[in-house]
Amino acid sequence: MKRPVIGIPCCRWWLKESQFFHLAGEKYIRAAEGAGGLPLLLPALGETTPLEQVLSLVDGLLFTGSPSNIEPHHYGAARVAGDFNDPARDATTLPLIRAAIAAGVPVLGICRGFQEINVAFGGSLYARVHEVDGFADHRDRGETLAEQYAPAHPVSFVPGGVLERLAGGLRAQVNSLHGQGVERLAPALEAEAHAPDGLVEAFRVRDARAFALAVQWHPEWQFRDDPLSLAIFKAFGAACAERQAARA
Repeated sequence: MKRPVIGIPCCRWWLKESQFFHLAGEKYIRAAEGAGGLPLLLPALGETTPLEQVLSLVDGLLFTGSPSNIEPHHYGAARVAGDFNDPARDATTLPLIRAAIAAGVPVLGICRGFQEINVAFGGSLYARVHEVDGFADHRDRGETLAEQYAPAHPVSFVPGGVLERLAGGLRAQVNSLHGQGVERLAPALEAEAHAPDGLVEAFRVRDARAFALAVQWHPEWQFRDDPLSLAIFKAFGAACAERQAARA
């Protein structure tokens, strides 16, 4: 059987001068493959991205994490000195997210992808959560990858939500590697999980016609070893396979 195609929008980073690369982390590629999909990397073409053609090629979209942040002007905030931004990715993903949800394409957002979905639908972000009174420091502080991606804090799931069903309970331990976070949740979104300090850690798109979930943590990291992470990717993969079958 053919595997459903899972599109993964790339980041656009420069090496020096005008030498740019379009790339995605291998952990996301392997997780999309583990979800039963055929990963397809989508270059960050920005405004020239043919949205309808892209959506005709994919059965799902995985919006990944990244060291870069969304440019603050997209949610009405001022630029933060020292931030690493990726305007080509913003110009690609924000309209692609809106088009995908409207077309009923399954979507999974992780970390930056979680923030992108919130911004795409009119939400806003804290530029530096750790500098906001009442919130914890959600950045990773480990030296090794194992330390960085280790469980960092619990999350509480909203009763009756998608994540409570996938987790089989109301709480789970997750990793935490982000400096930004949701300030105002977009009206189209419904919170699915919160950190102990109240920060939104997951949401779904309320009226989406297909799977549309996003999490602030990193379930792609060694996802086969964590029941919740595996359940998230299995559910996403099943939705992608369902779209593939419907299109066939």
